[in-house]
Amino acid sequence: MIGHPDDAAVEAAHEPHDPAPGERAVRDRVRAEATGMRHHQAEDALRAAREEGAAPAVLAEWERIEEHLTTHGGPYAPEADPYVQGQLAARSTHDALRA
Repeated sequence: MIGHPDDAAVEAAHEPHDPAPGERAVRDRVRAEATGMRHHQAEDALRAAREEGAAPAVLAEWERIEEHLTTHGGPYAPEADPYVQGQLAARSTHDALRA
């Protein structure tokens, strides 16, 4: 793993938390970019994001996707990502309770 000056912020982005403004959109953009990628491509994208000094939420999502693809046999697809599906279900439940 390449060191990054905001390693603590990236680790914090991995922890359960209420998303900061724009954080959901950032994760959605990373997921859209990752769709169809295989593990080695996600590794390259993560490396590039680190070298560019990307925001912690971007790095955390690339790290999560890259890790997911280490055990997944095919290309990345949000609809086949258990974390994403769990997140969507939780949002739906949360929104229903607030209504």
